Amino acid sequence: MTSILLAGGGTTGHISPMLAIGRELRETHPDWDIIALGTPDGLEAEIVPRAGFELLTIDKVPMPRSISPALLKFPGRFSGNISAVRRIISSRGVSAVVGVGGYVCPPAFLAAKQAKIPLIVHEANAKPGMANRLGARLTRPGRVGITFPDTQLRNSTLVGMPMPAEITALDRSDAAQRAGFRADLGLRDDAPVLVVTGGSSGAQKINEAFLASADACQEAGIQVLHITGAGKGEELREATAELSDYHVVDYVDGMHRAYAVADLLVARSGAATVSEASVVGVPALYVPLAIGNGEQRLNAAGSVAAGASLMVDNAEFSAATVTETILPLVGDRPRLEEMSRAASALNYPTDAAARMAGILTRALEG
Repeated sequence: MTSILLAGGGTTGHISPMLAIGRELRETHPDWDIIALGTPDGLEAEIVPRAGFELLTIDKVPMPRSISPALLKFPGRFSGNISAVRRIISSRGVSAVVGVGGYVCPPAFLAAKQAKIPLIVHEANAKPGMANRLGARLTRPGRVGITFPDTQLRNSTLVGMPMPAEITALDRSDAAQRAGFRADLGLRDDAPVLVVTGGSSGAQKINEAFLASADACQEAGIQVLHITGAGKGEELREATAELSDYHVVDYVDGMHRAYAVADLLVARSGAATVSEASVVGVPALYVPLAIGNGEQRLNAAGSVAAGASLMVDNAEFSAATVTETILPLVGDRPRLEEMSRAASALNYPTDAAARMAGILTRALEG
């Protein structure tokens, strides 16, 4: 039996494309064994098994950024992780490794190289992270899939962002479906909907700004679906308890429903969010998280340049942004329609999972 090891985790930005690739492989090769590799304390520990995939785990071993006792222990712990993945490859008869980024990927990439099996990489962000830069160096030309056309990464080819079929098949012009999703989410069908989300980890700056402007949202006649992230919304929930059109939830099961009901999306500009919003044509205002490689700003740059979205720096985002920019925009139907058309015109690939599966299949064929 052909066995494939999917490696990645830590954030939904890694887990979502990994699962999309896994589902595609299961559909096209039902006789293959698709297993995932993550850490026991990452989001994947809950999400991957819930999605129906077996998850194997290794320790999370981040590279220390300063001289410390952890730095002295790092080589041994990292080497131990490589050995652990080698044992998985051997015991499960793994034929290839597909990595999407995260702490587990460097040892998985090196183990695949040592085992002399094909290594396939998907890079979600416009600016590649350290793990996938390593993976791109270890594999062959054409075996690295990238999401954005301007991404600079060795051996890469443009495939887009692997995403759930519910999103690629979503038709926001289907009024009946949209009304059904609004009802499911407790929303009325006679007022604009603003969807606010900070991703799986939440976004404190965004939450604070809407906490200070929640009354203004209600007064403007706008419904807000605010997805705060687990454990991040208690203060907001208490403050808006008497506001009938302000809905605070930890998460939405199936983000395609949130995209379907949104007249405007306010969100971080993770690669998955930007790609999904563009594919379904949701007008957006992005608040890039100013950490890491600065990749979130780059992820949204093409969308902003095309007129499909706006961008406000995290440091500048405030209650005034909500009242002076967001609320007027939610009520500007002609401009929202123009932004939606601009998003759709970006022509983001919608078959990225299939393209990644094709790369893998060709690699196995030699």
